Amino acid sequence: MQQTTTGPPPPHVPIRTRGWPTRRAPRWVIAAGAVLLAIAVAVGLAHRPSRDERATDLRGLLQTMEADVGSCAAGVREALTILHAIDSGASHDLTTALSEVRYGAANCSPANNELLDDLISLQVPESLSSYHLASAVTALIDWAAPNAIAVQSDVAKVLSVRGTPAEATAVAALHRALRKLNAQRQVVYAALEPAIRALAPDAAPPRLYG
Repeated sequence: MQQTTTGPPPPHVPIRTRGWPTRRAPRWVIAAGAVLLAIAVAVGLAHRPSRDERATDLRGLLQTMEADVGSCAAGVREALTILHAIDSGASHDLTTALSEVRYGAANCSPANNELLDDLISLQVPESLSSYHLASAVTALIDWAAPNAIAVQSDVAKVLSVRGTPAEATAVAALHRALRKLNAQRQVVYAALEPAIRALAPDAAPPRLYG
């Protein structure tokens, strides 16, 4: 007959119902992260640009705008000078006049002028963000295309119909285009004026002829 051993039951081991516990980041790691974040914020505040630095950035932006639009603006001035020379009798070379004016009109298109194309992607320095000068850049592009293009195209039209019944209509169209060009120039200058007045009163906006 087999003898049965009696005694206390084995201890109860509960079955794990959760996944394995994850390791928590040590407190010193969390503290170090907070310190680094505070340092980054402090560095950002410490490097806030001064008024002189912002003035330098503004002058650089104005110089870039002047350089990028310069050849187009010069073309407008040249077209009006040529028209005056023909009207006054100082020049009679209509063929050359038309060629130069048409070239100037084409040169005010960003597709034909690398500098104007660069103007489209011009980034305003972050230090000047409060002045919203991107609107001035956009207005300057609009001054060139389509407005400066329209003026020079209308000058070419006046020259090409000179002495014909169509001349009066062409001249009237030119005057309308000039009014639009000059109004757009004022939009550019108005957008730049607050920053110039506050940071660099001795600076000047791009020279825009009309």
